[in-house]
Amino acid sequence: MVGEIRDGETATIGVQAALTGHRVLSTVHTNDAAGAITRFLDMGIEPFLVSSVMLASIAQRLVRKVCPYCKKPSTPNPAALEFWQLQDDAGAEFSMGTGCFYCMDKGYKGRTGIYEILMIDEDVQNMILDKSTAQEITRAMVEKGKLSTLQEDATKKIYRGETSFDEAASAIMI
Repeated sequence: MVGEIRDGETATIGVQAALTGHRVLSTVHTNDAAGAITRFLDMGIEPFLVSSVMLASIAQRLVRKVCPYCKKPSTPNPAALEFWQLQDDAGAEFSMGTGCFYCMDKGYKGRTGIYEILMIDEDVQNMILDKSTAQEITRAMVEKGKLSTLQEDATKKIYRGETSFDEAASAIMI
């Protein structure tokens, strides 16, 4: 475990450990999963090393969960539905908390994660070697159906009533 990779020296140590067969887990501050790749390149790690040692990159955000004790169905405004690409909202369980004793009148109790998981396959390795940008990698993997973005995962949690539109928006708007 490497607590956090912030500089080239720490990144080099992590890469060297991975090259010798160790599984290295660490955090890197980026906006999305593909951003970790370009962050390593920016820290001076050669593309061939990044493509050979990186197995996956996961972006995560925590969002508050709607309180189960005061949860009520809600009707979102059309602009929110459009932003979250939920034009067909049949079967959706949009909800909001009204506030109660259990959530201390906040309407939220607990947290859940929203995730973006990028598996480093041969396609991504080739893009790393070509020094593609994080946006290019993300776009290509979404088009191939190999990547679900933070916004898509947040949309699923909104649709199921686990969190609210506003809460999810505050987590993915950077």
